Amino acid sequence: MGRICELTVRLSSASNPLVAASASEWMLVAFFRSTRWRSRLRVTVNVEMRPHHDGDCDVSDGRHAWRQAPMQNHPLSRRSLLKGAASLAALAGVAGSLPAASTAVRRPRKVQPGEKLNIACVGCGGKGQTDVEAMAGENIVALCDVDWSKAKRVAQQYPDVPKFQDYRVMLRELDERIDAVTVTTPDHMHFPIAKMAIEMGKHVYVQKPLTHTVWEARQLAELARRHGVATQMGNQGQAEEGVRVLCEYVGSGAIGPVREVQVWTNRPIWPQGIERPKETPPVPATLNWDLWLGVAPARPYHPAYHPFKWRGWFDFGTGALGDIGCHSFAPIQRALKLGPPSSVEAVSSPLAKEAFPLASIVRYQFPARGDLPPVKLTWYDGGLKPERPAELEADRTLGEGGTIFVGDKGVIYNGRLLPESRMHAQPPPPRTLPRSPGHYQEWLLACKGGEPAGSNFDIAGPQAETILLGNIALRTQKRLLWDAENLRITNVPDANEQLRPRYREGWDV
Repeated sequence: MGRICELTVRLSSASNPLVAASASEWMLVAFFRSTRWRSRLRVTVNVEMRPHHDGDCDVSDGRHAWRQAPMQNHPLSRRSLLKGAASLAALAGVAGSLPAASTAVRRPRKVQPGEKLNIACVGCGGKGQTDVEAMAGENIVALCDVDWSKAKRVAQQYPDVPKFQDYRVMLRELDERIDAVTVTTPDHMHFPIAKMAIEMGKHVYVQKPLTHTVWEARQLAELARRHGVATQMGNQGQAEEGVRVLCEYVGSGAIGPVREVQVWTNRPIWPQGIERPKETPPVPATLNWDLWLGVAPARPYHPAYHPFKWRGWFDFGTGALGDIGCHSFAPIQRALKLGPPSSVEAVSSPLAKEAFPLASIVRYQFPARGDLPPVKLTWYDGGLKPERPAELEADRTLGEGGTIFVGDKGVIYNGRLLPESRMHAQPPPPRTLPRSPGHYQEWLLACKGGEPAGSNFDIAGPQAETILLGNIALRTQKRLLWDAENLRITNVPDANEQLRPRYREGWDV
């Protein structure tokens, strides 16, 4: 056989490559891939997307510009690219079609000792600013936000870093330059962004809750294992010293076997229990509303959703439980070695059609684990709280948020034995658990070949499944029996529809 030769066809476009690329260009590719030359010629198609200058916008004093998505209303995917190419070739009378997208598993680049990671950040305002700042010791090579007016500080801190509004464009254009990606967006976009990054062999840091639905959490954990990427969910409290001390108290038998846990929060601190607004104000000039909606069903823009208030809406957020549950449940599940629940049920204030309620109580039942007894975990939000434990001193009150472990031999409230006199009288438990170098540092070290981070997706995925299952119980107001192995609610068949998302037409996830 003759020598293998390389042919690269570069298609350049300022908008839609399927429209701008000439039929003759696609015919050339299709011809060489469908004839006898195919065995001796390696054909590569590179689509070079130029910034859409008509959509460029300025931030602040005009020095900071971002790149507008080249196809706002027609999201581009590799599948649609290949499909369009095949169609053009067929119209031109060329036999054969372009092959399907590769099924090869991409793995992350090996980072050499002392080398910095090249990190791209999706979501740079609000909590996203904190996540960007935590990456400052590495090389930040790209920034993405659908509304740069909410991320001016980050834009000003990194004036020379490329800025985008569409994460897909960013990942495709800078693929070879990116080692890892942070995802700090509304909940409904966690999975699409993280999935694309993982499939491209990028390490990922995803804010809590890991995903918007139970099915997505399972898929993301499996995908991360398949591609061998380092992962971390953004529940930074899991790395704190207090979590380890708590686990050591429980593990040492300080309060005996634990059979009940109560956890509560002051959330929501955003509107919930409301109906969809009827007004249709204009979309702010700096916001790409179509990209903000992403995979969610289309609806008119309203400030009731963006910024920040999206958490209370079914289509975008996961309510109080999704917001704080990942923080509160992490030490509980670690200390008690909890697996998936066997059942979950909920009661609440009146449900709105599209929004989470003002207040709720969610009850989980966890089965025995070896010598450890079954556990009932009860969640309260919206100002609701559990009963005062008898061991709590008369002059003390339960705070706005907290956790109570109830054991056969005592009680722990927010990491301290009750009553407080017992805390002072009893020596601290032996240090048996490794300490954390810090939540973000755990992930960065894992990206460089270190130990898995403390909230990697093998831990965060099942935890997110548990939390999000509580939201299904909340919306159905029924007791749900859970078959975790088969990802199935066994007694309320209709509830299984809420396990998986329904993505907006045109978004190929």
